[in-house]
Amino acid sequence: MRREDYSFSDREIQRRRRSLLLKCLIALLILLIIALAAVLVYEVRFRKYKNPWAEVQKETQKAEDAAVQAQTGDTAPDGQEGQDGSAALQISDEQEESLESQANRLALQYDYDGAISLLRSQPGYDRNDRFKNLVSTYEATKAGCSPYPIDQITHVFFHTLVWDDAKAFDGDGNEAGYNQVMTTVSEFNSILTQMYNRGYVMVSLHDMVEMADDGSLKTKEILLPAGKTPFVMSQDDCSYYHYMDGDGFAQKLIVTDDGKVKNTYIEDDGSISVGDYDVVPIVDTFVEQHPDFSYHGHKGILALTGYEGVLGYRTDEVYKTRQEDRLTEFQRIFLDQNPDFNFDEEVAQATAVADAMKAEGWEFASHTWGHINPRQYTIEQVQRDSQRWHDWVVPVVGETDVLIFAFGADIGDWQPYTYSNEYYAHYKSMGFNIYCNVDSSVKAWVQIGPDFLRQGRRNLDGYRMYYSPDLISDLYDVNTAWDTNRPTPVPPM
Repeated sequence: MRREDYSFSDREIQRRRRSLLLKCLIALLILLIIALAAVLVYEVRFRKYKNPWAEVQKETQKAEDAAVQAQTGDTAPDGQEGQDGSAALQISDEQEESLESQANRLALQYDYDGAISLLRSQPGYDRNDRFKNLVSTYEATKAGCSPYPIDQITHVFFHTLVWDDAKAFDGDGNEAGYNQVMTTVSEFNSILTQMYNRGYVMVSLHDMVEMADDGSLKTKEILLPAGKTPFVMSQDDCSYYHYMDGDGFAQKLIVTDDGKVKNTYIEDDGSISVGDYDVVPIVDTFVEQHPDFSYHGHKGILALTGYEGVLGYRTDEVYKTRQEDRLTEFQRIFLDQNPDFNFDEEVAQATAVADAMKAEGWEFASHTWGHINPRQYTIEQVQRDSQRWHDWVVPVVGETDVLIFAFGADIGDWQPYTYSNEYYAHYKSMGFNIYCNVDSSVKAWVQIGPDFLRQGRRNLDGYRMYYSPDLISDLYDVNTAWDTNRPTPVPPM
């Protein structure tokens, strides 16, 4: 046999080489897999290996929580986590108690939706059984309330209150008027207490109606529990006119260092006392003690003239221009006695008081600039009066759509207003939508027109208490409220 019969061809050699190389690669791959598996087991058992994607998710959640914390101001205590492993947003015990107090006050003032919204908006509400129980209570209380008929809401009003009976009823030329149209502080305190005990609740005229975008008037819903009766309160002529100086009335309204609105009163020795000497601070104090006397925190409405300023401040233009043919004798005396009078500072102080009052739930209305009965003047004179109110009162107290007529007057009879009435057309053009006269013959007189609200008011003064206490017996007992220092008989009107 020849030698070449036992040798391999070149092709066979190449094939065998490739087969050997493939086997080596497979062996290396198996060794690599075994090595990787060993490393993984080591990491899991000894280094507590964590899923990188889980770490990304956790960091993302932390960033989201931090954003919420920046908006709410709330932070989670270190080390506390939610059920999903993310940082839980929590509030402190002090914050929780404060929020509960705020919510309870809102609910006491019949703003159940506000109370519910406050608690539900807090971080961690879903895990806060305390808040959830409160919300359930508010919801149940609201469900038990009923809407009060808007056309049956009564409206009472007062003038500036008499603080010192001896000075107001001292037999001088102003005593008769004070006795007729004023109420004393002691009487007012009794009236508030009696009305509160009978379930009356102060509401705003703007709780009754609102203007739609198309200019039409829409009635609103006032929800109250059984036994509660809404009423509107207003005060006329809160300007502390010059003629009242020294007759036992407050001097003006101020904002104290702690942000409260109070009165100043000039004592006999010339010193100035600060306290509750008139309607505004007395009502504020009463509502602090009895928050359920106020619907949604709303207070009364002050009907202001402007010819001697507002709120006890001399803010009318005549104190700035000192136009001789327009100055009254009282105004001349005042300016002579106050040579350093600063008009701009006076306006700034009055504006600060008005802003503080609005923050506490008070509203303002026009009583006409010159305390006029419009129908006794030409339309041109009425327009001039309205312009003065807009120019010199609005900058202090802000815009209003409420007109409370002086003298209990009106611009029409009992029939609804129409634009054929030039006075109505004018006042509507000035932005007034709500109009109030005086009508004590009925408990409530409300007229809802297509684009206006009209309401009668009931005077709770010396004249009404003395001559027709039966007309106000649904509100309070006159015998209980009557100030025995008030002279009788009260002069007839």
